[in-house]
Amino acid sequence: MEVVVNAATSVDGKLSTHERRQVRISGDADFDRVDRLRASADAVLVGVGTVLADDPHLGVKSEDRRVERLRNGRPASPARVVADSRARTPSDATLLNDDAETYLLVSAAAPEDRLATLRDVGATVIEAGEERVDLPAALDALEAEGVERLLAEGGGELIYSLFSSGLVDELSVFVGSLVVGGRDAPTLADGEGFVADFPTLDLRSVERLDDGVVLTYRTE
Repeated sequence: MEVVVNAATSVDGKLSTHERRQVRISGDADFDRVDRLRASADAVLVGVGTVLADDPHLGVKSEDRRVERLRNGRPASPARVVADSRARTPSDATLLNDDAETYLLVSAAAPEDRLATLRDVGATVIEAGEERVDLPAALDALEAEGVERLLAEGGGELIYSLFSSGLVDELSVFVGSLVVGGRDAPTLADGEGFVADFPTLDLRSVERLDDGVVLTYRTE
């Protein structure tokens, strides 16, 4: 499976404010770039924190791209995937609509009543791990479901976990021309942080877009 991480950060590496309030970091040209990435993916992955904060849709917005996917025998939008160890995804979350398949990656610690509720509204549950989602095992299960290209869109805890598990193949970051600040504001990679064996990246391209730049890396 190819795992591509995409994010938009401020100059100081923040994903949002310390209140977890979404900030418009990029513009229309970058939104179209992200839509293109989604159209090329089999599934889009986010953490449950992103679902609770933003209630994202994660679908392909361009009608032309949706039609092209259908012509190629694929669903109009990629599957939606949530890393959600304890099944906290609301049963009325937008990504649980009928627009595409939705997978919830949970741990054995997820309450059974929550799992039953989420299955009732159409989620496909994949259990991997005891207290937290075991991402390598969960992604293996997704691959068995036919997911060959996975686009991960955050947040910072999920991105850190993907890097710490050695699962990232490519990283693209839009860096916008603003400073957010805040020691408690989420960054590109949160989690426990690395103190050794830092993941290293190979910069492949730099593209000016909107009032910022897109940096694209491959992992080494």
